[in-house]
Amino acid sequence: MLKQKIQSVIRDVPDFPKEGIIFKDITPILADSTLCFEVVNAFVEELKGLKVDVIAGVESRGFLFGMMLANALKVPFVPIRKKGKLPYEVVSYRYDLEYGSAEVEMHVDAIQKDWNVLVHDDLLATGGTASASAELIKKLGGVVCGFAFVIELSFLNGKEMLNDYTENTISLVKY
Repeated sequence: MLKQKIQSVIRDVPDFPKEGIIFKDITPILADSTLCFEVVNAFVEELKGLKVDVIAGVESRGFLFGMMLANALKVPFVPIRKKGKLPYEVVSYRYDLEYGSAEVEMHVDAIQKDWNVLVHDDLLATGGTASASAELIKKLGGVVCGFAFVIELSFLNGKEMLNDYTENTISLVKY
């Protein structure tokens, strides 16, 4: 089963990025091209029946499967980046984290009004970054049609925050 395959290769890194956090590292998945293919196909299967016009990948690990998923669905891919990383005119959204604040940006012409946007990232924790991404999409007139994550840390209840945007949240593995 795919869930067990993914769990068997995810690497736990203690005390990263700060003490007390166990980081779930997806990079070992990338070393297995067959597993990558299976991950993308699982997302495609889960998204059947959902109209997706564009995939928005969240920096930086959201770019990895986000781009592959966009290619599989034959839709555009747009990056959501940390402040100051995009070269063109941007729209931004500032949000609070458990250890400070952050700001994400997207090019002003990244999505068209009323496009159905799927937000993809590697991991759902508290939902702050995914919610900030959804706010960017709303600022540009897009509609968040869903969220897709490789991993969800369900004990942090981030999915509840995302229900304000859509109830279509996919997580391949939950802890």
